[in-house]
Amino acid sequence: MKVCVIGLGTVGTPTIEYIHKQGFQVYGYDLVQKSMGNIKTYTEWELVPKPDVYVVTVSSDSVETVCKKISEKDKNSLVSIESTVPVGTSRRISQTYGLRTLVHCPHRYWAEDPAAHGVRQQRVIGAMDEKSLEEGLRFYRGLDIPVHVCETIEIAEMCKVAENAYRFVQIAFAEELRRICEDKRVSFDKVRSACNTKWNTQVLEARDGVFGSCLPKDIGYLKAMEDNAPLIEGAILADKNYQTWLKALKKKSR
Repeated sequence: MKVCVIGLGTVGTPTIEYIHKQGFQVYGYDLVQKSMGNIKTYTEWELVPKPDVYVVTVSSDSVETVCKKISEKDKNSLVSIESTVPVGTSRRISQTYGLRTLVHCPHRYWAEDPAAHGVRQQRVIGAMDEKSLEEGLRFYRGLDIPVHVCETIEIAEMCKVAENAYRFVQIAFAEELRRICEDKRVSFDKVRSACNTKWNTQVLEARDGVFGSCLPKDIGYLKAMEDNAPLIEGAILADKNYQTWLKALKKKSR
């Protein structure tokens, strides 16, 4: 089986390396030249050979552009979108560009701990139709990646958005709790330690605010789906207030 990984960044690089180690014939495409030992990579789309499977690991805002490129070269190979996308994106892309076999199997890769949370971990998969699901399962099972099958591709899309938004809300709660504690001259760290002795409570650390490319973007996707979402809006505001408070605290301590 030939596999082409498109997008060789934080997720794409370990993905192509994992697929290579599993014995698949794999090559990559990126706009920037990447040196990956004996794995062939391309920067010219016209030179990329047609594979059996395209694995899309580009930034969310580049997914449609990449899928359009794929459709112009090959409408029949399996396309697996691993990038996070707004709900409804995969089906629209498949129908717009005539991609006949398409699945969404969002990554859960965590660069800070690739050993425990790397390419091979439990994931979800959703498909356009039964044929797509069959091909997708054959591919991921061949990679020894366990997958939970979602009834629709939209469920898989929503799952990825929701799990990142959930993490954002958890962090925002910890941030607000820290701000309240310190304003009242109570040790947040000791309150957190005490809370976490309860079996169903796990208050996270409160660091420098929610940054990065994933969590803020994905909670934004969820917020855009519903006008009346006070909890989501509150979490975003809590993080913003926390960052403002933290800057003032650091400025005061100088």
